[in-house]
Amino acid sequence: MKRLILTAALLASSLAGLAQAADKADDAQLRTAIAGSHRSSTNAARDNWRHPYETLSFFGIKPNMTVVELSPGGGWYTEILAPYLRDNGKLIAAGPAFDPAKPSGFKKKLDANPAVFGKVVPGVFAPPSTYNFAAPGSVDMVLTFRNLHNWIADGGDDELKGVFKAIYTSLKPGGVLGIEEHRLPEAMPQDAKTSSGYVHESYVIKMAESAGFKLAAKSDINANPKDKADHKGGVWALPPTLANRDQDRDKYQAIGESDRMTLKFVKP
Repeated sequence: MKRLILTAALLASSLAGLAQAADKADDAQLRTAIAGSHRSSTNAARDNWRHPYETLSFFGIKPNMTVVELSPGGGWYTEILAPYLRDNGKLIAAGPAFDPAKPSGFKKKLDANPAVFGKVVPGVFAPPSTYNFAAPGSVDMVLTFRNLHNWIADGGDDELKGVFKAIYTSLKPGGVLGIEEHRLPEAMPQDAKTSSGYVHESYVIKMAESAGFKLAAKSDINANPKDKADHKGGVWALPPTLANRDQDRDKYQAIGESDRMTLKFVKP
C-alpha cells in the first residue's frame, strides 16, 4: 500500500511538473511573438507603455485559443497575436478593414507578410449595423484595446450595448472579454460623446455586466498615476499622438502614455 501511495505521489508530482513546463512553453511562445523581428520598430518601442506580455497573460491567453481582436486599428496587437496563435489557434481580426473596394492600410499590412499574417481570419465588424465576425458560441476570447470611447462617441450607450451583446453571443461559456481603455477619474464628468477619449471604469463595468458578463479581475498593469486626464485636446495630447505639437510637449512627454483600465470579464 505504501508503495502504491508513493507511486501515486510521484506520478502526481510528475504531472504537475509537466503542466508547469507547458505553462512556461506557452509563456515562451508569447515572449517570442513579442520579440519577433517582424514587428515594426515604432510599435515595439511602445512596449514599455503597453505591457503586451503582462496584459495578454492577465487575460489568460493561450496559443490554442480562438481569439477575436475587435477594431485592430493599425495592427499593434495583431503583430503579436498573429504569430502567437498561428500554429495551434486562430486569430480573427474584426473590423471594417476588409472591404475589397477600399483596401485599408491594415489589410495591406497583412498581405505584405503572409508568413506572419497569412492565417489571420477576417471578420466584419462595423457597429451598429454589422457584427459578422464569429459564429455564436465559437470564440474563447475577445480582445479590444482603446476602442470603447470610439463606439460611445459614435452611438452612445446603445452602440456599446450592441457591441457587448455581439461579443457575449460570440463567446463560448467561460469565454473571456479583455478590455484596455483610457481611464477617466470617477470624480470627473464623462460626457455622452467621450470627447476627451477617457471613460469611467465604473461605466464600462456596468455596461458589460448589463450584457451578462461577470467581472473576473481588474489590473493596474497599464495604470499611469501621472496622467490626470485633464489635457487640452484630451488623451491625444499625450504620446504617441502629441496632438498639441510643440505646446507643452515636454510636459506631455514626461507624463507618458495614458492611464488605462485593464479589465477581464467572463461569460458565465
